[in-house]
Amino acid sequence: MATMQLKTVTPAEFANLSRALVGFDQIFNQRLQQLNGNYPPHNIVKYSDSKYAIEVAVAGFSKNEITVEVDQDQLIVRGIQGEIITEGKEYLHKGLASRDFEQKWTLAEYMEVKDAEVKDGMLIIEIERIIPESLKPRSIKVK
Repeated sequence: MATMQLKTVTPAEFANLSRALVGFDQIFNQRLQQLNGNYPPHNIVKYSDSKYAIEVAVAGFSKNEITVEVDQDQLIVRGIQGEIITEGKEYLHKGLASRDFEQKWTLAEYMEVKDAEVKDGMLIIEIERIIPESLKPRSIKVK
């Protein structure tokens, strides 16, 4: 008789799962992040049960080099730099990344991207949970 070996999910594996699901924090009750790498660095902020923001460090990118797109339940952020002029420069140390990127986050049901703004080297994407009236709790008057 073959024995079945159970696998315990490590905290790191569980954290990876919850990182990929923006807006599912009530289920996982953990800090929200995404699953596809650390570049560029980013924060996911929860202001309330219905308001969130994703802050992406985009130093070195201009506004016209950044795209924010929602495709069904995917939030996709891309940064594609134009030509970098290095003429007349000699880098003694190059610690700032200057590569293109694409990040994806899965949005929970009823999550809507409201706004995106570049400010002080940060791309701030505002997200709000908008639950339809028909799904909200309602009181019934007792006669």
